[in-house]
Amino acid sequence: MIPFIDLKTQYARLKDDIDTRIHAVLDGGQYVMGPAVTAFEEELCAYTGARNAISCSSGTDALFMPLLAMGVGAGDAVFVPSFTYTSTAEAILLAGAAPVFVDVDPGTFLIDMDDLRAKIAQTRAAGRLTPRVIMPVDLFGQPADYAALNALAREEDLKIVADAAQAFGARKGGTMVGAMTDITSTSFYPSKPLGCYGDGGAIFTDDDALADVLRSVRSHGKGAHKYDVVRVGVNGRLDSIQAAVLSSKLSIFEDELASRERVAQRYDAALAEVVRVPARVSDSRSVWAQYTIRTTERERLQAGCKERSVPTMVFYPVPMHLQPAYSAYGDGEGSLPASEQAAREVVSLPMNPYLSETQVDAVCDAIRDALSVAQLAE
Repeated sequence: MIPFIDLKTQYARLKDDIDTRIHAVLDGGQYVMGPAVTAFEEELCAYTGARNAISCSSGTDALFMPLLAMGVGAGDAVFVPSFTYTSTAEAILLAGAAPVFVDVDPGTFLIDMDDLRAKIAQTRAAGRLTPRVIMPVDLFGQPADYAALNALAREEDLKIVADAAQAFGARKGGTMVGAMTDITSTSFYPSKPLGCYGDGGAIFTDDDALADVLRSVRSHGKGAHKYDVVRVGVNGRLDSIQAAVLSSKLSIFEDELASRERVAQRYDAALAEVVRVPARVSDSRSVWAQYTIRTTERERLQAGCKERSVPTMVFYPVPMHLQPAYSAYGDGEGSLPASEQAAREVVSLPMNPYLSETQVDAVCDAIRDALSVAQLAE
């Protein structure tokens, strides 16, 4: 069986270092917000170029906490792509705000700037909600167009909270994700390119005052000490053991990203005439959280791959505006056509730094066989 992700091989590579770091935490006895967390946050700043990195307990909290820190809530609108994971929309509703769903670019799956502008204008004209935040999603590992997003946010007096749960380590030009916009959130869930052995996340910002508020929010809204509660907060702290694991993995992260790129290029070359391969954002680096193709023959492709013990996954079969929990905030089927079509056609292939050329070729052979004949890219 070809592994979709391969944490076992990664652990074997890092075993001695990870074990040493975990035992240092156990011996030190500071299991929550200990020295390992401080060290990891410093490493995150050095890696991304962001002035502040606030670690937290999950990628979802990394989205929710900035909204709480900025006072985003009832009566406020947060603009978010519909083709994403539930935690993006979930964080908005947990804050008491309303998601306004935006369509995506059919090639990159990133937020569609024309539809975003239209949704902001429509929301202002309707007058029921106050536009406050844009929450773009760096889906599958590529950065959104932050130059355009930052310009639009300034023009409309909005803040940006970027959902980079799948894009830590990506860059545009010489700027890393984490240093491209007001606030960037990411996830360290185990399946992410940089993942821990449980839940974890981080928030990046150059705004020192906001960073201080976020640190307070992370620890139940504490002020000078834990019994000085100055605001409503959450229990959003990162465990020291998870920080130790992440520090170890960060030490080989660039090497792993280079391997992911090699896998992606091999997929590109073998599959470009068979399915629609991922469109690449110019002058950027993807971290290939997922290698996601498109085909109108998805069921046939997946069935054929299963026969050959090749795993595939569909992220995400139902866009957020059509989910039962969020349908009241959308305009129903047909309202966001690119998101709906993507949900019908996407399929993700095995992607991890430890795939061999033979394994990648086996995946491609299974796809070609499943589709019987090479078909023109759609």
